[in-house]
Amino acid sequence: MQQLNRRDRAKIRDHSAETNLFLRRALVAFAVILLMVVILLVTLAHLQILSFGYYNTKSNNNRIEIIPIPPNRGIIYDRNGVPLAINNTIYQLNIIPDKISNLNQQLDELKTLVNLTDEEIENFQKERRGYKAHRPVPLKDNLTEKEIAKFVVNQHRFPFVNITGTQHRYYPYGKTLTHVLGYVSKINNQDKARLEEDDKLSDYVGTLNIGKIGIERFYEDMLHGSPGYEEVEVNNRGKIVRQLNHNPPVAGEDIYLTIDLNLQRYIENLLGDRRAAVVAIDPNTGEVLALVSSPSYDPNLFVGGISSAKYNALLEDPNKPLYNRATLGTYPPASTVKPFIAVSALSEGVITPKTIVSDPGYWQLPGTEKRYRDWLRWGHGKVDVVKSIEESVDTYYYQVAYDLGIDRLHYWMLKFGYGQRTGIDISKSEESVAILPNREWKMSRHKQPWLPGDTIPVGIGQGYWTTTPLQMAKALTIMINNGKTYTPHLLKQKRSTMLDNELPQPMSKPMVEDTSLTQLVDPKYWQIAKEGMYKVMFGSRGTARKVYADATYKAAGKSGTAQVYGLKADDVYNANNIPEHLRDHALFIAYAPYDKPTIALAIVLENGGGGSTNGGAIAKRILDYYLLGDESTKISEAILNMRQGD
Repeated sequence: MQQLNRRDRAKIRDHSAETNLFLRRALVAFAVILLMVVILLVTLAHLQILSFGYYNTKSNNNRIEIIPIPPNRGIIYDRNGVPLAINNTIYQLNIIPDKISNLNQQLDELKTLVNLTDEEIENFQKERRGYKAHRPVPLKDNLTEKEIAKFVVNQHRFPFVNITGTQHRYYPYGKTLTHVLGYVSKINNQDKARLEEDDKLSDYVGTLNIGKIGIERFYEDMLHGSPGYEEVEVNNRGKIVRQLNHNPPVAGEDIYLTIDLNLQRYIENLLGDRRAAVVAIDPNTGEVLALVSSPSYDPNLFVGGISSAKYNALLEDPNKPLYNRATLGTYPPASTVKPFIAVSALSEGVITPKTIVSDPGYWQLPGTEKRYRDWLRWGHGKVDVVKSIEESVDTYYYQVAYDLGIDRLHYWMLKFGYGQRTGIDISKSEESVAILPNREWKMSRHKQPWLPGDTIPVGIGQGYWTTTPLQMAKALTIMINNGKTYTPHLLKQKRSTMLDNELPQPMSKPMVEDTSLTQLVDPKYWQIAKEGMYKVMFGSRGTARKVYADATYKAAGKSGTAQVYGLKADDVYNANNIPEHLRDHALFIAYAPYDKPTIALAIVLENGGGGSTNGGAIAKRILDYYLLGDESTKISEAILNMRQGD
């Protein structure tokens, strides 16, 4: 009995130990579970409360996209409301490269589907580096209807490729106005650096193009506008599910230019394939009516990105179509400067209205055997200042230049706008200052002192002196206005300053740049120079009298024939015996009507021969068209090909 009790007691003790062990294990398990619950609760609290903002933003970034909306670019019109630069809708193929694992394979498949070229793929690879992750990158512009249809049918094969409509700059008149309007093209790293420096980079989010040259560049801030944005929800394939918010862009301002499209086109057709430049200005305001550089090129080539082959073809063209001859072309002004030098000499007292110079056909530098020839070998006889302009007497201006000296010549010609930019509304890089020589210039350029013989050819617009057609036109308007200087300009008015259905009005105040010449020059001296210019066209011995013999209006002008290379003492110029690129340049300045001018012209025909005949004939046709609306005036081939003094 005692033995059984001991066994029972042992069993009871073992059961008690097991129960205690179980309880201890249960407590440990409960503690572990409790700890895990606490950890879970703390983690949940951290995620749901403390880090809610972070993870919510991250989630939204995966789900919500901010899509920039580029503004519509302002339209550019001519002075009569004809659109010169507009926006067309084109369709663009976009791709999100970061979400495609087999990108190269998809690009290969798209090659045949939408005629994707190797050059377009290369451009895409370059451009994608500038885009943020998961953003669509343009792959191909200006899709055709056939390409769009083929892609839509196969779109299921390309989940991260889509087509969007976008605004595309278009120039309806092609090459006619390239050197005025310029063009827009893709924003490059240089543009981005400039925009960032000016704190404007954020204004170009979503914008592909920017004005590169011409009006498009100069008035970029006005034309561009401000971007908007669209907040959208997207799915895991990047497709838009719904729109959450919309902030519309502000379109750029429309602008009206001073350019008369009809006149511009007429001049361009008149010049044909000549290498030439023509500037037409309203002398009463400084408004540029036409600015033609021939030959030109189609700016539409640059909008979507020009191919290397086409760009190289333009660069290598011997006629230099990329070159704006009207503002960058530099030529000796030749005898077109004689009226301005006459006014200067009269004002300085070097000559008087009655000063007579005897012309034997040459002028000899005092103290030397050096002779400077006149264009008329046997000379003009006795010459006063009016006759010196009418017959373009070189020997008269050799003497005047010698007596004035280079210092006074430089001073006065600077007053007429030579040797400096005109102030026209294009970028400085698009306009040359040309060369108005003086002592400092020669020492700086040639490391030599100025000599008396250097001054003599300057008197007839030769030697070191060069000018641009635009400078010539500005100088002429100064002459017309008796010394008052209006800044040449291309902007007439903005849309925001106009009433609905109203044509652009003249600017409230013409931009008067300088009036100092009105105080420096006696009014009668202006009239003397103008009388000489009138007789160039209508005098009995005027150099352009044959061209203007049938004119039904009064006009005034001055021709110039600029030598491209120097003749030896006994050489006779014969255009037929020398290569074309060595032939003289033909220059002509003119204005009409004579009493109340409404148009002033400056013309340069590269290697065009005699200024009075060839340049004068072009001027006559332009004046006829502008004043009379007469396009039928014909100049006989005999007159056009005849070469006489300038």
